[in-house]
Amino acid sequence: MKVLNKVMDALDIETFFLCKNELEGRNLMLDLLKNMGLKDVDIVFAEHIGPGTRVRGRAYVHRPADRYGWLEGE
Repeated sequence: MKVLNKVMDALDIETFFLCKNELEGRNLMLDLLKNMGLKDVDIVFAEHIGPGTRVRGRAYVHRPADRYGWLEGE
């Protein structure tokens, strides 16, 4: 069973990117999530501070009414 099948709904990833503005930080996070093979992604928080941007990205593994992997069993 894939590990992501055990995720209830979404996966959040937060980091600090060295970048020139908030928009660049947001784009870097979206690129990171997509490069990890995650498709349904969004930014839930971004704050530009000094040399970069603190960003929290969310990848939705299961949306309401999806086939939930954690209900499928092993």
